[in-house]
Amino acid sequence: MSAYTLSHHSPYRLTRLLALGLVLMLNGCGDTSTPEVSAKQHSQLEHVQMQGVLRVITRNAPTTYYQDRTGEAGFEYELVKGFAKYLGVSLHLEIANTPEELFERLAEPNGPVLAAASLIQGPDKPPQFCFSQAYMDSATQVIYHRNQVRPNALTDLFGKKILVVKGSTHAQLLEQLHQENPKLKYEESDHVEVVDLLRMVDTKQLAFTLAESNELAINQFYFSNVRSAFELNSQNQQAWAMRCTAEDRSLVEAANQYLRNVQKNGTLQNLKERYYSHGDILGYVGVYTFAQHLRQRLPRYEKHFRAAAKQHDIDWRLVAAIGYQESQWDPTAISKTGVRGLMMLTQNTAESVGVTDRLNPVQSIKGGTEYFVQIHNELPNSIREPDRTWFALAAYNVGAGHLEDARQLTRKAGLNPNRWLDVKRILPRLAQQEWYTKTRYGYARGGEPVEFVANVRRYLDILTWTSQPQLESRAPAQKNLHIPGINPADLSKNLPPL
Repeated sequence: MSAYTLSHHSPYRLTRLLALGLVLMLNGCGDTSTPEVSAKQHSQLEHVQMQGVLRVITRNAPTTYYQDRTGEAGFEYELVKGFAKYLGVSLHLEIANTPEELFERLAEPNGPVLAAASLIQGPDKPPQFCFSQAYMDSATQVIYHRNQVRPNALTDLFGKKILVVKGSTHAQLLEQLHQENPKLKYEESDHVEVVDLLRMVDTKQLAFTLAESNELAINQFYFSNVRSAFELNSQNQQAWAMRCTAEDRSLVEAANQYLRNVQKNGTLQNLKERYYSHGDILGYVGVYTFAQHLRQRLPRYEKHFRAAAKQHDIDWRLVAAIGYQESQWDPTAISKTGVRGLMMLTQNTAESVGVTDRLNPVQSIKGGTEYFVQIHNELPNSIREPDRTWFALAAYNVGAGHLEDARQLTRKAGLNPNRWLDVKRILPRLAQQEWYTKTRYGYARGGEPVEFVANVRRYLDILTWTSQPQLESRAPAQKNLHIPGINPADLSKNLPPL
């Protein structure tokens, strides 16, 4: 059975039903042709629809796909899962260990039909592959350690140790540059990923490597010593790759239509903001500080975050992210306005959730978790996940009354009051007399909850990636992982882990 239920919302429902009907008619007639010949009559898109499965190959990395304790995550995973739902089929995900293996398996007649792995379009692509339209721009950057002399030009790399992933576009680029500049030397390895290379630069095991700008953005948190020196290529476009012919571009055209839709409705921007906007918000100092506290402070309180979250059936890392944003996991923190403790509770809030000592970290974590869940449950039913969690975070910071004022202003502006991307644009107006005089609860520092939510989301992303099973067990990734159509983390009874 398909993991995604086919409904009238799928634009390919009629096409798929007609295709299935055609197969039944052919099977019922005296057709003497072989199944292989009959199969060739159908387009690639029709095959996907008749099989009810979209087979996709990807890589295991923070920018593409990874697993945590609550399910699957990753920019490419989220994007391609939406494509499978758009087609009304289930998603079957496979993992390639190297870029070369990815394209080899994509080329197999009975292999996966789509590759989603932050692939860069290029003029020298094999003729049997087509790229979708681009969904992300990136730049190829030279990466170095912040305490080393910054290279400013290609000549500064001559004679230095440069390592990249074997068979990657970075290896291809360096080969081209080597032909023009024989003094430029580099090595390739099929035993490393970009995240490994960044770690090697971070620990000074490696002088330089190459990374795409989005790869650096998502990994900057984990490796606070790495920096971008300069760009080797500033106009890369990332896209999906598919098998295709001049006569059959059906799957490519379907993918392009889906990508146009998610760009238009804001889904694509949502995903980019979620996975790639880390450095813009926290900066290098915040990244470095968080990395230190992750090692030194979190181990003292992790079991208490887990216990409090388990009691309310939510992700412990969400609670921990709130706690870090509030106090940097300092149980003795006291603000100028009188809020106290690890979860920074006001006196009234503490009393409402049964906290008698706000500076007691266990009480603070329990009380802060219960308060967040109360806010989350009291939001209007019209606000769905994952936006519901972001709204609850905003209310945790600024108060439910001010949040509702912002939602009303959002509605009057012709935007969607149930969509976080829209409401966060309006929240700063609560600090402007022109607008807050028209609200019920009046003035508020509306920019603060926007920053609060953004920071919590970033900390949550880091905690999710650093606590995923692959990193903890160091076990090799499985090759054939069947992705269910409904992730329990997406159900409204649980707060999504992001």
